[in-house]
Amino acid sequence: MSAPPLKKPVVTEREARQVAEAAREQDWRKPSFAKELFLGRFRLDLIHPHPVPTDEAVRRGEQFLAKLHEFCETRIDGALIEREARIPDEVVHGLKELGALGMKIDPKYGGLGLTQVYYNKALALVGSASPAVGVLLSAHQSIGVPQPLKLFGTDEQKQRFLPRCARTDISAFLLTEPDVGSDPARLATSAVPDGDDYVLDGVKLWTTNGVVADLLVVMARVPRSEGHKGGITAFVVEAGSPGITVENRNAFMGLRGIENGVTRFHQVRVPAANRVGPEGAGLKIALTTLNTGRLSLPASCVAAGKWSLKIAREWSAAREQWGKPVAHHEAVGAKISFIAATTFALEAVLDLSSQMADEDRNDIRIEGALAKLIASEMGWRMADELVQIRGGRGFETADSLAARGERAVPAEQVLRDLRINRIFEGSTEIMHLLIAREAVDAHLSVAGDLIDPDKSLQDKARAGANAGVFYAKWLPKLVAGPGQLPNSFTEFKHEVDLSPHLRYVERHARKLARSTFYAMSRWQGRMETKQGFLGRIVDIGAELFAMSAACVRAELLRSRGEHGREAYQLADVFCRQSRIRVEELFARLWSNTDDLDRKVVKGVLAGTYTWLEQGIVDPSGEGPWIADTTPGPSEHQNVHRTIG
Repeated sequence: MSAPPLKKPVVTEREARQVAEAAREQDWRKPSFAKELFLGRFRLDLIHPHPVPTDEAVRRGEQFLAKLHEFCETRIDGALIEREARIPDEVVHGLKELGALGMKIDPKYGGLGLTQVYYNKALALVGSASPAVGVLLSAHQSIGVPQPLKLFGTDEQKQRFLPRCARTDISAFLLTEPDVGSDPARLATSAVPDGDDYVLDGVKLWTTNGVVADLLVVMARVPRSEGHKGGITAFVVEAGSPGITVENRNAFMGLRGIENGVTRFHQVRVPAANRVGPEGAGLKIALTTLNTGRLSLPASCVAAGKWSLKIAREWSAAREQWGKPVAHHEAVGAKISFIAATTFALEAVLDLSSQMADEDRNDIRIEGALAKLIASEMGWRMADELVQIRGGRGFETADSLAARGERAVPAEQVLRDLRINRIFEGSTEIMHLLIAREAVDAHLSVAGDLIDPDKSLQDKARAGANAGVFYAKWLPKLVAGPGQLPNSFTEFKHEVDLSPHLRYVERHARKLARSTFYAMSRWQGRMETKQGFLGRIVDIGAELFAMSAACVRAELLRSRGEHGREAYQLADVFCRQSRIRVEELFARLWSNTDDLDRKVVKGVLAGTYTWLEQGIVDPSGEGPWIADTTPGPSEHQNVHRTIG
């Protein structure tokens, strides 16, 4: 007889942080360009010359992209998917026949074995035809069953599940719960050991692909008991198992074709052989999976940028105002320049991060997170600028445009579809905190005990001595560097000179590190509460990373004779635009309204400003803010469907 399910954990803020900290990769066994950047060290040698894929990887990747391109043009009707809010089964069948479900899976398990670079190119291509189809493939391979098994699965698990994932079975990743988002310490779904099985009980929310999935990766909490370490643990679960009910297919403002639902587990038996990794390793598995899994979101943003540029170019040349095409009016031209330069930079960031992931020479946990952060924010801005360039037509749906005889351009749909990227797989606010934690890791490693209230005086004294040694060596190096030498980085000086931008990055990486050190000295243990400051620090790092990637990519293209002059122009414009943003962010580190904002928030929550809410009606329906997730049998019809 199985034990009763766990009660929903009640945890303090400190306990929640400890759970998240325990799941982090603690060591840095490989170099990281972005980590060094935050420490004030501009390690251009880690990314330049730009790494490139092997000839075999290119051959295999280009061969598949050619087939996929034809499929996207002839078999995927994005307008139909948007209209009916569903991907036709025949499209999914066609993707299976192409092998698109197994793009990242090793050929020995029936997959295509594409590199991360070509996997992302494929996602961008599919996403341009239909973002919903891109999400289906991404959720299946980037965070679904294939990636956790690739990294942590046993040989037996890989042989059992990967061939299915490569050709026939769709997978989904189930972590989020109705009352648990980025705070996994409160995860309530339980997995109680019972003989050779675990018994799962709980409810998962926003299960992308969950409505049609055949296999699930489920994160559940195992209670500590004799012979069981317990903790958040990962399991591969057959979606058709008794006791699993998909209670709802969720609908959203964008990505209307995605199969995202609410999944309930009631006394679901899962063999112990389906546990991925040891008990308690589930959160670490999830976070490690996301290190490269997050790169799928920048791929969709790059695709949107390329499309936005195409539409902006064609429309702005055709549309005339006051005697000339609107593109020649500075107000519109600035938007087009922003879209072009930013698309170039985002593709540079994506390809560089992906190629580093393929080569496995560098630790890219920060690079991948920065790529996701800047791409999701900039992708949204580019789509918003396209809507503005299109004017009233940008706000009008593609179907409405077609109905009155104009080209069916789905600008408003792209804006809606991209909005979720600022939330998916770590919201912008969570990404700020996650990246900031990694960025200050070196400081916490040597001085963390100084600000830890639980440490003894002896521990603090030892930490003080270690910190003194570290900072005595580190701080003097932040005073001067090659960024102050006019002849530095001259290999980037051609018809367009990019060397000043790299010197700028070097100088401001040191300034960033000095600012971080000063803030830690000033706020010490309260540093973790300064989320506004930390967010700006991370945004500066993201801009410096993007500038570096843009320059390195431009030089790669120039050396290959592939639009080098134009690439240098785009990199130059992006860096100049980025430098303006960086200067503003540095100014806002110390001149901001953070303290005033906190006072206003306290007043809002205390009801001080409820008078400001008068004069409206609230169209919201009745019901709780968060749905009840009490374990038990489902009272809903199962809307799960299998795409055979």
